Amino acid sequence: MRVIIRDEEWMIKKVDTNTLGRKSISCIGISRLVKDYETVFLTDLEKIEQVDPAKIKLVVDDSPFYRRSRLYIESQWRQKIPTDTALHIGNRAAMDLMNFQLEPAQISLKRPRQRILIADTVGLGKTLEAGILMSELIARGKGKRILVVTVKSMMTQFQKEMWNRFTIPLVRLDSNKIQKIRSQLPANYNPFFYYDKTIVSIDTLKRDIEYRTHLENSWWDIIVIDEAHNVAERGSRQAQRSRLAKLLAERSDTLIMLSATPHDGRSESFASLMNMLDPTAIANPHDYKKEDIKGLCIRRFKKDVKDQVRGAFKERSVSIENCTATDAEEYAFDLFAQMQLEMDTGKHQIAGQLFKTSLEKAMFSSPAACIKSIEERLKKLGKKYDNNDIKDIAQLEGLRDALLKVDANKFSRYQKLFDLLKSKDYNWSPTKPDDRVVIFTERIETMRYLVAQLRKDLNLKEDAIQEIYGGMSDSEQQKVVEDFGRVEAPVRILVASDVASQGINLHYLSHRLIHFDIPWSLMVFQQRNGRIDRYGQHEKPDIRYMTINSKNYKVKGDMRVIEILVKKEEQAYKNIGDPTLLLGKFNVEEEEMLIAQALENNIDADTFSAQIDNSADEFNPFELLMQSAVDNTIRTEVHEDETLFSDVNYIRSAMNYFSKEDKNPVQNLATVEGVEIKVTPELRRRLAVLIPEDAMPQTDYLRLSPDKNFCMNEMKRSMQNNMSETAWPATQFLWPIHPVFNWIDDKASLLFGRGEAPLVGIPEKLSEREVIYIIAGTIPNRKSTPVVDEWFGLKFENGKFVEEMTIEQVILKTGFGRNDVPNRNNLPESAKGIVGEAMNVVVEEAQKVLKRYFKEYQDNIDPLIYEELEKLEGLKDKHKTYQLSLFESERKKGEEERRVDALFNTYIDWVHDTLEIEDNPYLRVVAVLMGV
Repeated sequence: MRVIIRDEEWMIKKVDTNTLGRKSISCIGISRLVKDYETVFLTDLEKIEQVDPAKIKLVVDDSPFYRRSRLYIESQWRQKIPTDTALHIGNRAAMDLMNFQLEPAQISLKRPRQRILIADTVGLGKTLEAGILMSELIARGKGKRILVVTVKSMMTQFQKEMWNRFTIPLVRLDSNKIQKIRSQLPANYNPFFYYDKTIVSIDTLKRDIEYRTHLENSWWDIIVIDEAHNVAERGSRQAQRSRLAKLLAERSDTLIMLSATPHDGRSESFASLMNMLDPTAIANPHDYKKEDIKGLCIRRFKKDVKDQVRGAFKERSVSIENCTATDAEEYAFDLFAQMQLEMDTGKHQIAGQLFKTSLEKAMFSSPAACIKSIEERLKKLGKKYDNNDIKDIAQLEGLRDALLKVDANKFSRYQKLFDLLKSKDYNWSPTKPDDRVVIFTERIETMRYLVAQLRKDLNLKEDAIQEIYGGMSDSEQQKVVEDFGRVEAPVRILVASDVASQGINLHYLSHRLIHFDIPWSLMVFQQRNGRIDRYGQHEKPDIRYMTINSKNYKVKGDMRVIEILVKKEEQAYKNIGDPTLLLGKFNVEEEEMLIAQALENNIDADTFSAQIDNSADEFNPFELLMQSAVDNTIRTEVHEDETLFSDVNYIRSAMNYFSKEDKNPVQNLATVEGVEIKVTPELRRRLAVLIPEDAMPQTDYLRLSPDKNFCMNEMKRSMQNNMSETAWPATQFLWPIHPVFNWIDDKASLLFGRGEAPLVGIPEKLSEREVIYIIAGTIPNRKSTPVVDEWFGLKFENGKFVEEMTIEQVILKTGFGRNDVPNRNNLPESAKGIVGEAMNVVVEEAQKVLKRYFKEYQDNIDPLIYEELEKLEGLKDKHKTYQLSLFESERKKGEEERRVDALFNTYIDWVHDTLEIEDNPYLRVVAVLMGV
């Protein structure tokens, strides 16, 4: 029911009765002053007036060309919520859209709750797919409060993608911003209430124990967890990240998870992600089928969508740069090969755990990395050692001394790198601002060595060669990533540890990637290469792997095993799409352990290659599970909505009407379709609440364009701005969910007061006997979210009902709204009385229409509700059977049974509250069109 309390309009969400028989009503604000504000009123203390649609006050529109009523109707029409499962807006975002990117949103909208893991391979655009779904939910009134959780290096990138392509205004809550907020708030105030739409690092959240209480007391419409594999449970332990994710999963109806590496080969780990999305889905985390997770995840590789992405992904160039070891390196290799460490004795049964193996991995990275590992072990041994350790200390010191003699001139891979950067064939020059190089290395010592040596040998300034690693703060990491994508930034080479291998975009100005050391994990291969070989790359990706050619039999053999990984990764990339299938481990640590085991057992390269081929042929239940979890016959349904005005004409007309004192409040852009709005103090105050601080207009004008190609080029051009300027586009993408429309809709909705509706005289198109009442009708669920939201017309002749019309038929018949029809103000004085006399009949007829919509909704939804409840009952039995099998104690069994009952009762209540409706619609007369 809609009611008037304290002279404001509210919708009642819930009624409670206390032990004294007194009632309290939970309400959400409808009118402008209290819009979306939730509160509770006591019925015995408040005057409560029900809104009666028949008591509407008609106001004759005497404005030129009916601009007042047209703007008012437009403001109301744009707040109409899509209630079907079609896509209404996401397909229109500022991106080079491919149909497969719409599928996650389409799958989610067809489900009662929008909770999904988007697990597409690296480079297909998971962030954009999340933005499409978020846009659809915002258009449906389900995106007022949004929380995005990501790794700290991704925060700025994710924030910009959401704003530039979807105008979703996320405020970046890095550690500095949170401290600033907390300093301005009372000690007990929840900082997550300060902004509605935020993006925050998961490391920031997990660091502060206070955040848990704040999170437990917060609620969002949408939560997005990026790089979601980081929050999966590992074995019996729950890391802080996993506990945090489980908490967040309970704080929103919508949960979107993103990960290119969604499982580690353990059924329990993947089940933990599925159970965050739907705790009722999987009863036994060790045994589940594709039906259990259908609709909860989607996973595609480039080969799966190749028909849609022709030209979108450039064929990559891959080559191995083989380096011949110097004499100094050969001497160190010989010492290493002869080394027999006492500390490794007795550990042969635990393959991959030998310290010598870890030394080899460090040595294959750089002398500096290996020296660091040796010194750390010598430091441990120096504190307390016995006779067995003396031999180890001597061998380690000898290897360290040999490695110390491998300076830059004798370090073959470094010299090869230096020669490559200078070679004509590679054709790279530090003077080119749009041709940058990414160099990956596993070890921090190697990274620091390369940065220092390249700055010296290439004779480049310090800021031309930069580094990025996990020990940097979130703001430092974000600045490095942002600078690497800006033409005016001086950086030319980025030397990165594997913290930069996940998620971040490095392809804007770079198509060159060098693996200075070769990871012992195909998952790391995939992540590293995906930084430049991804959606949006316009150049041919150039990927180089640096290997060592040694005379030493042991080192040579081991390096050949490592080279097999390079070759197999490229084969798998082209053929099966997912290189991680080859080793069958799906976990970086276990892949590295497998390689270490091969080296310790002295497996030759040919044998190792055959083992990989055999593993690839084995049945992989996870890939089958995830590929089959989505209906491959899914078809995206797109609905193009039209109102009275296009986006740009609505803004132009509204600003001209509002700003009667200013003759030029809005002007057309000179070079592209769009407008330039003069930013008044009122508008600036409102924009400051709606738009991220970084995206606020830097001048006195707000530039908006609906031309998405122009805006996409503006995104690229903004990276070329001078360092003293903002790196955000000066022209923003204009589409229906741009926050500026919130301000315009609010102002336009006040052109007629509460309880008023415009009365419009329509010449020629309608006879003097014809009147059309435009009706808006909604039927909400028990959570007050509209599940039926319809506009229609009721045509009357001589005071009698004739027919129901769609809103499109009304506009077509009357010509009102989409053309500037002169207003001759020739409605007679008696018009309001004539129209008003039929209002009770109008309301009765409108209720009949909504009764039909109610019946249609019920007929469609009842089988779905029944199916959902039946499914929950079956799952409940499965959960109880499995949980009770884990315990022998009757007390524990009783506790688990009660826990399962509580879990499923919560979900059953959610189904009833979300899907069921009552025959108590709300309707209102939006406008009346009368023939003159």
